[in-house]
Amino acid sequence: MAKKILILAGDAVEALEIYYPYFRCLEEGFEVTIAAPSKKKLHTVVHDFIGWDTYTEKAGYLIEAGSAFEEVQPEYYDGLIIPGGRAPEYIRLNDNIPRIVSHFFIENKPIAAVCHASLVLTTVRDHIKGREMTAYIACKPEVEAVGSKYISEPLHVDGNLVSGHAWPDLPGLMREFIKQVNKS
Repeated sequence: MAKKILILAGDAVEALEIYYPYFRCLEEGFEVTIAAPSKKKLHTVVHDFIGWDTYTEKAGYLIEAGSAFEEVQPEYYDGLIIPGGRAPEYIRLNDNIPRIVSHFFIENKPIAAVCHASLVLTTVRDHIKGREMTAYIACKPEVEAVGSKYISEPLHVDGNLVSGHAWPDLPGLMREFIKQVNKS
């Protein structure tokens, strides 16, 4: 039976951070569901580091969210991926996010969080307090404010939580996440 992976996203999700994990999971033979606040075509964005003090942003491709957060039954899934971009800023406000994300911590299922995904994890403070994670450097204050230890390395594993700084770290993030999913 194929493993089932849930990706939480919304408009302004970073293009590489959703497409790379999505296609990598399909390549592995996993069934993948993209969930968002509502079923729709999501607008992705392209963040790049081109000499500015922060990243730039351009419009990216569209990708289909086949499920709304309110429909998600997390017990159905073997792993969770949370991409970054600007989507985490607003999807974390959805009332269903803590319910969904908490399940993966409680059941010790693999979680991959990259870049700004740490903002979503702040909704489950009790599960990440005392844990270690990395994230985009601009998220360091939020990571520390919820009682987690920010790790400066581009990739970090703390039990079932695999975290990465940004899209350049996706190969290592996905390698570790897939290894954990295949062990479960």
